[in-house]
Amino acid sequence: MSFICSLCPRQCRAERTENSNRGGYCGMPAELVVARAALHFGEEPCISGTRGSGTVFFSGCTLGCVFCQNREISHERYGKVITPERLADIFRELEQAGAHNINLVNPTHYAVSLCKALELYKPNIPVLYNTGGYERVETLNMLDGLIDLYLPDCKYVDSSLSSALSDAPDYFQYNSAAIQEMVRQTGPMILDEEGVAQRGTLVRHLVLPGHTQNSIEVLNWLATVENVWVSLMFQYTPYGDLAGHKELQRPLTRRECDKVWGHLSDLELNGYVQDRESNGTEMIPTFDLTGV
Repeated sequence: MSFICSLCPRQCRAERTENSNRGGYCGMPAELVVARAALHFGEEPCISGTRGSGTVFFSGCTLGCVFCQNREISHERYGKVITPERLADIFRELEQAGAHNINLVNPTHYAVSLCKALELYKPNIPVLYNTGGYERVETLNMLDGLIDLYLPDCKYVDSSLSSALSDAPDYFQYNSAAIQEMVRQTGPMILDEEGVAQRGTLVRHLVLPGHTQNSIEVLNWLATVENVWVSLMFQYTPYGDLAGHKELQRPLTRRECDKVWGHLSDLELNGYVQDRESNGTEMIPTFDLTGV
């Protein structure tokens, strides 16, 4: 399989071929590359539930944020090449293991192969698209009817910040349109009798040290979007090469957390707030090809 890629907003039109790691922003082949597939308990309560989320971690990234905690797979692209047929089998295995859902982490640049896998086997549990939020509506349209839950980030409103930290000055332009398309596809949040999400869009925002004003602007915008739930995250931990970003070389302060949390409370948005004490690297999965 090979194709000229315009799946993400970068639209670099790289020729992505089998087992070719050259060209394009993500630098990944046309084939799927996966680093881990296992039950995961570190998501929001309505995602992890009591039995865990059947999480598939894809390698490579369309964003490459400087502060990424999964840089072993996002920046260094560690993982194993698999076929859509194998991915469909992984869906079955996670479902049989008791997963509440199939959680596709950072799947954007594999949308073509992902659609093939879901056509081969559509799980009997919700399928969740877990993304950094830098998406083209045209790519999301390919997934309409295949995805039950969307779990996007809304990282930035400030274009200068998204440029500096993710090399994406147009992040919010694409992100805002993508979130509205996700909500159009899923409608309002629906939970089952156990409180586990079956359908809907839950938007994550990670608060960054020194950038609380950006967080407030993100929350203000989310308050204008009907039918979204919000997950406000305080787990930021300095990680990776942060040279040139002095403000990111420290954890969040209590004052920063309280400021953003207070604003969220004023807006009365549905969703979750993460404890400040949840920062650290303990929840970063081991990328060792488990389940692949």
